[in-house]
Amino acid sequence: MPLVDIQLIEGVFDKAQKQEMIAKVTEAMVEIEGEAMRGVTWVRVHEVASGEWGIGGKGITADDVRAIQRNGGA
Repeated sequence: MPLVDIQLIEGVFDKAQKQEMIAKVTEAMVEIEGEAMRGVTWVRVHEVASGEWGIGGKGITADDVRAIQRNGGA
C-alpha cells in the first residue's frame, strides 16, 4: 500500500486544488502499478504554517509563493 505525503505552505492552494492533487497522485500510482492500487493508495496533504517553511535560511510565506507564481517562477 503506497502512502504519499504532499507538503505545502498553508494558504497557497485551495481545497479544490488539493483534491486535484490527491486524485492525480492516485491516478499516477494506478498508471504505474495497475487498477488494484486505486483502493490502497493513501495520499496525505500536510500544510505547514506560512513562514515556518524555509529556503536558503529565510522563512517563506504564502505571499512569497504567490509572488513567485505571478513572476513565472523567477
